[in-house]
Amino acid sequence: MNRYPLWKYAVILVALLIGLVYALPNLFGESPAVQVSAAKSSVRIDTGTVTRVEQVLAEQGIEAAAIQFEGNSVRARFETTDAQLQARDAIDRAFNPDPSDPSHVVALNLLPRTPAWLAALGASPMYLGLDLRGGVHFMLQVDMEAALTRRADVLAGDLRLAARERGIRHGGISRDQQTIEVRAREPEVLEAMRRLINDQFAELQVSDASLGEDLRLRAGITPEAARRVQEQALRQNITTLNNRINELGVAEPVIQQQGADRIVVQLPGVQDTAKAKDILGRTATLELRLVDESTDGLAAERGTGPVPFGSERYLDRNERAVIVRREVLLTGENLTDAQAGFDSQTQEAAVHLTLDAKGSRIFRDVTRENVGKRMAIILFEKGRGEVVTAPVIRTEIGGGRVQISGAMTTAEASDTALLLRAGSLAAPMEIIEERTIGPSLGKENIERGFNSVLWGFVVIVIFISVYYMLFGVVSSIALAFNLVLLVAVLSMLQATLTLPGIAAMALALGMAIDANVLINERVREELRRGAAPQTAINAGYESAWGTILDSNVTTLIAGIALLLFGSGPVRGFAVVHCIGILTSMFSAVFFSRGLINYWYGRQRKLKTLSIGTVWKPDADSQAPGKA
Repeated sequence: MNRYPLWKYAVILVALLIGLVYALPNLFGESPAVQVSAAKSSVRIDTGTVTRVEQVLAEQGIEAAAIQFEGNSVRARFETTDAQLQARDAIDRAFNPDPSDPSHVVALNLLPRTPAWLAALGASPMYLGLDLRGGVHFMLQVDMEAALTRRADVLAGDLRLAARERGIRHGGISRDQQTIEVRAREPEVLEAMRRLINDQFAELQVSDASLGEDLRLRAGITPEAARRVQEQALRQNITTLNNRINELGVAEPVIQQQGADRIVVQLPGVQDTAKAKDILGRTATLELRLVDESTDGLAAERGTGPVPFGSERYLDRNERAVIVRREVLLTGENLTDAQAGFDSQTQEAAVHLTLDAKGSRIFRDVTRENVGKRMAIILFEKGRGEVVTAPVIRTEIGGGRVQISGAMTTAEASDTALLLRAGSLAAPMEIIEERTIGPSLGKENIERGFNSVLWGFVVIVIFISVYYMLFGVVSSIALAFNLVLLVAVLSMLQATLTLPGIAAMALALGMAIDANVLINERVREELRRGAAPQTAINAGYESAWGTILDSNVTTLIAGIALLLFGSGPVRGFAVVHCIGILTSMFSAVFFSRGLINYWYGRQRKLKTLSIGTVWKPDADSQAPGKA
């Protein structure tokens, strides 16, 4: 009746071991660290960077606890924040001799002290939110007017292309802010342009702006289209920031929309506000332009003459000058994918680009009309342009597949593809609020949260052990198991723990002990009715199960609603709350009964249960349940 089969005890033992292993990393805390990553796609981070960091620290007499190469960055750990700050300054001076053009990002960070043997098992601590770990908080204002202006610029270019395809000889198409102006010499041409805009450009609203013989049309972006452009710009900026920050190794950043034109960015563990700004601004975009191969252009390229009007000078990866025309043929907006690979003919490292339908058409036309000329592919990072390659166009290229290759390592190809996938910002952003939360404040929050859970646990254990005797001790062990299991699951899921999450932990403890109280009281009720101890144990657990299930399921529904519709701290609370309900059901029912069955199930002639005083309703005598 009250005996578990061997497999159930095996399940409990496995769950206990897994819980202990994956909850253990949270006890080791974090160590201050300096993280070195590339600020340019042409900069390579490898084991040689580790050696260089070691040399810099040795020259300055700064001792590091460990220096590791992880992913795309080098991380040096230190015992104190003083050593961390000294190391940051020394490494920054050595790696960035020109502060105006840094080649590396040297940022302060916090890294877990998880032992190597636990890390080898895949065990790592929970991520801590900004309120517990410290870090930086930014509020960004998106310039929606700039997004609309950029969209109007794209529409003006599309309109020129469409007019050329239809053979309409207009007098010129120009853009003034967010308005496109079309000029014509004849009324028939103006009417043809009007029909073209109405047929193919649903985003534009046409109005007549003619003055006497000066025939003009003005087309502005419709309110509905403007709203879509603004929403898309906000989504693209959020996606770009996510891609950029994730690739730089910031653990569990928070990037979310606030209002119609603002974005909140939280970077836990990053203490350096200046470097955080650098991370946010580090995006890349691509431009394709024709090389200026005129006599003046070639002279400027050799350094024997000035840059011609209508052209610009950029450097390639070998610091050689390339003179390109100002007219941009294609941008990163026409890019749908970028993957690192190899040139099929030379087997050199390359980046394979995939263009959208519009970009494919433009690229085909440009390559057909400029066979024998050079075309430069320019990568822009933080306003600085670099010519990645400037190949000669051998033949017309269709299909939307473009390849960047030449003088590029495998790591550089991978970094370039990564930056291009991350994309460019759809609209400029300005930081209107910034806040730094120091690790000391986060540590204080952790201590207060931990103390609240600890003292709540201690009070519950004392009360339940006194009131229910051995059954109370079993309930306390189940409660401790529930806490370990909850922390382990959160760690395995790599969830972010915040102050509301700690509150949800305290609530989970209360709900878990509530289930055990129901079980213990049902066992007492059976003893009051005169049931045998073994029968009372079985009937108590069986009858309490339905009530426990109902109460937990209804609470779980409320938690799921918070998870689906909440955001920020509410969502963090809901995650811990929902997981806590599931672990409490397992520990309060399955685990606690396993301990009771192991203790009492072997006793054939069981006469009493250690479950506290059981008073019969019809007399003052004690039932057999008295300890």
